[in-house]
Amino acid sequence: MRERVEKPHVDKSLKFLYYTRFGGLCLRLINRRWLSKLVGRHLDGKLSRRKIKKYIKKHGIDMSQYIEEDYKSFNAFFTRRIKPELRPFDMESAALCSPCDGKVSAYKIDDELKFNVKGFDYTVDTLLKNKELAQKYRGGLCIVLRLCVTDYHRYFFFDGGTARDNTFIKGRLHTVQPVALEKRRVFTENCREYTVLDTDNFGTAVQVEVGAMMVGRIVNAVKEGRFERGQEKGMFEFGGSTVILLLEKDRAEIDEEFFQNTADDCETVVKCGERIGSSMTN
Repeated sequence: MRERVEKPHVDKSLKFLYYTRFGGLCLRLINRRWLSKLVGRHLDGKLSRRKIKKYIKKHGIDMSQYIEEDYKSFNAFFTRRIKPELRPFDMESAALCSPCDGKVSAYKIDDELKFNVKGFDYTVDTLLKNKELAQKYRGGLCIVLRLCVTDYHRYFFFDGGTARDNTFIKGRLHTVQPVALEKRRVFTENCREYTVLDTDNFGTAVQVEVGAMMVGRIVNAVKEGRFERGQEKGMFEFGGSTVILLLEKDRAEIDEEFFQNTADDCETVVKCGERIGSSMTN
């Protein structure tokens, strides 16, 4: 059994923003893209380097796991590369691998293209803003991987295939912590970018990267063309964030513990490259 985590403690500042009327007014300013861009510019600058040592100490980050570099900015540190041998991909063709480090919640998409997160109904159509594409995922799977600020913030392709139709959707930047998910339809309000993936072993999938509060940028290195399993797709700059996978009906099955833990209001901890399920067609 994998490690599972219960709903994290709610920080006082987030309680203020999401549970009080005045906090809600402040939130309208804080979650705007222009403010995150401003913060991102600062974190790209040399002066931001002074934050690195304090951040490592505060979060107990084991830097021996990462490739040694001379970081020119805080964002360069935040998007640091882990030693490849610490995140091996399961290369068996039938293996469904996690595209990133994160905490997983799993949902079945019903015949009305809906899935429910923390009491809110979402539809694939509103997530993608593409009705025709959304229809492909009727009866399929939605896998949500939430990244905390201490996680490895690079993400990868879970299988080989061809990328196409990369799409960016403007929006706000709520935190992706459960406190926000209980109050807002975060995944369809936030800025996000998705890529349609014609995979070798799992049919046509969609990988969605969702920005979050104070994330400077979603940086996708590959937006079209051929890719291989375990190849880096992109990275998130500073902040928590989320990767969502949409899989077609009868293309993949995932371990039952993901559904059970989600039903118990818990998340399941996974590492990038880890096998989380299997192809149903291999």
